[in-house]
Order: sequence, then structure tokens, then C-alpha cells
Amino acid sequence: MKRGLGLAAIAAAALLAVSGCSSSGSGASNSTASKTPAPQTLTVFAAASLTATFNTLGAAFEKANPGVTVKYDFDGSSTLVEQLAQGAPADVFASADEVNMQNAVKKSLIAGTPADFATNILEIATPPGNPAHISSFADLAKSGVKVVVCADGVPCGNALEQVEKNTGVKLKPVSQEQSVTNVLAKVESGDADAGVVYVTDVQGAGSKVTGVNFPEAKQVVNTYPIAATQGSKHAALAKQFVSYVTGAPGQALLKAAGFGAPPQ
Repeated sequence: MKRGLGLAAIAAAALLAVSGCSSSGSGASNSTASKTPAPQTLTVFAAASLTATFNTLGAAFEKANPGVTVKYDFDGSSTLVEQLAQGAPADVFASADEVNMQNAVKKSLIAGTPADFATNILEIATPPGNPAHISSFADLAKSGVKVVVCADGVPCGNALEQVEKNTGVKLKPVSQEQSVTNVLAKVESGDADAGVVYVTDVQGAGSKVTGVNFPEAKQVVNTYPIAATQGSKHAALAKQFVSYVTGAPGQALLKAAGFGAPPQ
């Protein structure tokens, strides 16, 4: 993947493609084309690891759909399911793993069948320059190393637990966070020697952190599903957003952010 290609450039290209398709040979009258669409606000509950990418994607979606505003609630996937179960209004739910999406399905919070749209794997993040000299997953278990991880039940925490089982290395974190963005924040602030986040978080943080890949991460892949929610007041628009994410515009943005393609 060419990391030099920014999300904004991809978004602009995607928007031009959508605009080109919508303006070609429609045959619509000028009066019809000039009508102002009724304002709509689409509320999307999305995993914290999607924050930067979905903000960019949402802006492109809004430009392609005049009158639409995309409002986000980013948090740990398990927290978002709890909020949905408690009646929090949302039109779309994007989870960082299949476990939490299936939990939402079992609670009858989802309309239709969820669609997989991306994959992600773990990576170690350290403060710039890696002052603790972390070079492997096993190094995180060394005495004196302050490690921050995601809590159990959070997708990144579930993935970490599987890595621990696979490697036999048990970490003793100084903090367990409810979202991957909270883990990254503690690393960026210097409150931790290392944190276990996603490769996309490390890429998005740029010079604020130093990333350390570890081969064991490739054996634990998180698949991200998305779906419209049950009872959405904007059901048609919610389905349109899901199609945008799973289609060419969304996939280009996700790839540029470091996400892997969804399983075929």
C-alpha cells in the first residue's frame, strides 16, 4: 500500500466518481434537479479504531448526498452495544469484531444481515523512539515495562487475549482501557512504555508513536462488520451508508488508512 496517498485525496477522488455518475445522462428536468433535499441526520455508532477514517468517509458521504449530516458516536464496540440495548438512538452500527455484532444481532438491535467491510490486526505502539526498547510481544511481559491494553470484551482486548493464549505470554498491564483510542492516548502522553493497539492506530498517529510489529499478530485477525440498526428513522439512508462503506469509495478510504480487505 502506498502510504503517501492521504485519506483526503482518496475521499476527493471517490466524490468525483460519485458526482460523475450522478450527473451523466439522467434526463431529469432542471426543476427536479434544483429541488433542495430535506435535511437528514444519520447517527452512526462506530468502533473507536474507525474514528479518523469514518470522519473522512462521512464528509465524503455528506458531499455526495446534499442535505445529509453524519453524526458519530465512537467508542469500544461492547460499550456501543450496551448503549443500543439501553435504547440509544442510532441508524448504523459498525463493530471492530464479529463477536459484538453478533451480540447486537441476538439482542434484536440489527436490521438485516451485517456486512463485513474491513480487517485489522494488532501492533505495539511505544512513545517516539521506543525508549523501553520493545522489540517483541514477549518484551511486554518483562519486569518494569508499563503496558496499557484494551479491557476484556473490547475487540482489541479479545484479540490480545487470543495472542496471549497462542504465545503463552501473559501480560500484566498497568491499565485496561475501554477503547483502543484510550490506549493510544496513554502511550502518546508517555504514561505507558507500550500499548497494544491496531496497525491502523499506529499509522494514524504518525510521529506521535513508534510502531513495533510482531509476527504473532497475523494469526489473530479482527473482521469489522457493519449494519443498519433496528428501528432506524432513516432506514433507506442507513442502507445507503452501509453500501457506501462496503463499496468502492469506502474501501479506498479504508485501504489508505491501513485496514485490510474484508474476507471473501
